[in-house]
Amino acid sequence: MKTQLLPNDIKRYNFLIWKIVVGGIALFAIFISLLGLGIFGPLPSFRDIEHPKSNQASEIIAEDGRPLGTYFVQNRSNVTYKEISPNVINGLIATEDVRFKEHSGIDFKRTFTIIFYNLIGKKQGASTITQQLAKNLFPRESNLNFFTLVLTKFKEWIVAVKLERNYTKEEIITMYLNTVDFGNQAYGIKAAARVYFNTTPDKLTLTEASTLVGMQKGITMYSPTRHPERSKTRRNTVMAMMVKSQMITEPEFNVEKEKPLDLRFNAATVNDGVAPYFRSVLKNDIKSIFQEQAILKPDGTSYDLDRDGLKIYTTINYDMQVYAEEAQKEYMKVLQAEFIKSWRGKNPFKDKELQIEQGIKRSDRYKELQSAGKSDAEIKKDFNTPTELTIFTWKGNLDTLMKPIDSVRYYKMLLRNAMMTMDPQNGYVKAWVGGINFEHFKYDQVKMGTRQVGSTAKPFTYAVAIENGYSPCYTVPNVPVTIEGYGDPYTPRSSGTIPGSLTLQKALAYSQNYIAAFLMKQVGPVKVANLATKMGIPNVPAYPSICLGSFDSSIFNMVGAYGAFANKGYYTQPIYLLRIEDRNGVVLFQQKAIPKPVMSEEVAYIMTRMLRGVITNGTGSRLNYKYKVNAPIGGKTGTTQNNSDGWFMAITPQLVTGIWTGCEDRAFHFISTGQGEGANTALPIFAGFIKRVYANPSLKIEKKDFDAPKNGTSIVFDCNQYQKQEEGTTELDEKLGF
Repeated sequence: MKTQLLPNDIKRYNFLIWKIVVGGIALFAIFISLLGLGIFGPLPSFRDIEHPKSNQASEIIAEDGRPLGTYFVQNRSNVTYKEISPNVINGLIATEDVRFKEHSGIDFKRTFTIIFYNLIGKKQGASTITQQLAKNLFPRESNLNFFTLVLTKFKEWIVAVKLERNYTKEEIITMYLNTVDFGNQAYGIKAAARVYFNTTPDKLTLTEASTLVGMQKGITMYSPTRHPERSKTRRNTVMAMMVKSQMITEPEFNVEKEKPLDLRFNAATVNDGVAPYFRSVLKNDIKSIFQEQAILKPDGTSYDLDRDGLKIYTTINYDMQVYAEEAQKEYMKVLQAEFIKSWRGKNPFKDKELQIEQGIKRSDRYKELQSAGKSDAEIKKDFNTPTELTIFTWKGNLDTLMKPIDSVRYYKMLLRNAMMTMDPQNGYVKAWVGGINFEHFKYDQVKMGTRQVGSTAKPFTYAVAIENGYSPCYTVPNVPVTIEGYGDPYTPRSSGTIPGSLTLQKALAYSQNYIAAFLMKQVGPVKVANLATKMGIPNVPAYPSICLGSFDSSIFNMVGAYGAFANKGYYTQPIYLLRIEDRNGVVLFQQKAIPKPVMSEEVAYIMTRMLRGVITNGTGSRLNYKYKVNAPIGGKTGTTQNNSDGWFMAITPQLVTGIWTGCEDRAFHFISTGQGEGANTALPIFAGFIKRVYANPSLKIEKKDFDAPKNGTSIVFDCNQYQKQEEGTTELDEKLGF
């Protein structure tokens, strides 16, 4: 028998239901209010929302605005809304939050729909883009229990509403794209565009943008590097959703979905990318600058290059840097093969146990074993036990089974190389290659390392002689010279000596030691050492042997010095850091080059003529006849004792370049001078570099000659004219009875 409800009962039940509903709403409102007041834990303040604590990478920027790389904990760099392709914006909205422009942070309509789908087993996410941004800006703690997870979710709702009240939709979607993780150390759309497609966010095509948006469903599952087919399928799903949202047409989708992923992946690590040696040196320099000049953040704390999103503007020319690295790699492969072949049938390690022992003790493996408390006997056993090693080769990294001691021997026979190019007019460094592979050999040989400079030092002695009235056409007997008065008598040796008397021009062109010594005897080592010091080479001793380059110097300093020849007698210390800005564009540091006169314009011009003679008819002539580089270029080759170091210095009115090649240890070297001289080990890399530079008209590097002084020169450098003058002087002397 059914019990019939009386009207009073119905009213009572209705009232109870309404009490429960209203009470529930009130309790929920009180709960949200308490959350907002921070009763259940602190919420981000408006200031926190304005300035979220995200790890933002510092960018190193080339002179044309292209990024050379980043310093990062998380490889993240921010962009503005206008710098993001509409393909990215549309793909993200269509996929993640189709009602993004309509809701106020929480899409209740979508939320209740998603709850229904989840109840019937069709699990879906309900977070809006704004809610996801709140989660990205203020990440959840891991291993939350159910109650804490619910609290955190509601806190994200409150933050989402705050975001919507204080920012425009454009700002919110930009903040989201700047904070999201795309995998492979790419945080934010700018890093992702560079890492996966080697482009900028504004240039992302429909397929590229859809690939990146599609990764947000699962950066590992839909990674284009790990699962390309799955990523392509997800990319097409994103585009299909854009069709559904009428952001692209069906015919457009049918064309685009067939295209390949076309990745141009460039891993975001300090070992990879352009100019890794330069970036490493620059980072240490900036840390020193901040410390020495007490440059601090507004709150008094120190800047963190890996987290504070600084903009670091450099002088490096992106294209020239690439050309320098390409030229090095291209030729060093060939030269290394020549080097190994030259030792075939011989033992390069004979009587070199000391060098091998030093190599062992310098290795990371030795240091790790020593820090682990291993005895000398245990370390020796380890180095003589075959193990799996990854070694560098010019064909790529090689995984092999090898005794660690054999890897030390292998690396001792590996040729190293470094080069730097600078604009002599302002001292701006344009390219910097500090070694052959930063992953394996992190020591920078441009600025940090020094080697004996050999005959590249001879122009300093010649410049002093020219300054003291000698003409390039002055003739000197090419015979041994002994210099006394500076300690033990100094009589340099010479190979490849040209017999007879030579002009100074020809003597420099063919790098004749006896005539360099003759000039040193005339002008004295003090003047030469002083000039070299004024030209930016420190610690040059005032000994006669410096005329042949017995001292050590860095490529950095040698390029700076040669810049004075090319820049009309003005020395400018090379600079590569222009300014540093914080993430808001406030300039923290800046510098400019300061040119200093070190020789007269006339002397500098005469030296450019003499250095051109080295290329047109001297030790650097293969630049013309073999490598077909026909331009007004001056240069000087250098080869040190036992062919341990090969140098080539090159000057043009717009570029000065220095290149060094040799093994890590000077005890390992080419056997013959023909193979080990700078003309063979260093010059060809310059040829490969400068040919690429001249072939790129956008660089505006012209094949023009050095400008002569406006008032002419009092020093005669035309040897035919000089000879006539000498003959005329002799005839006059005879007539006068002298």
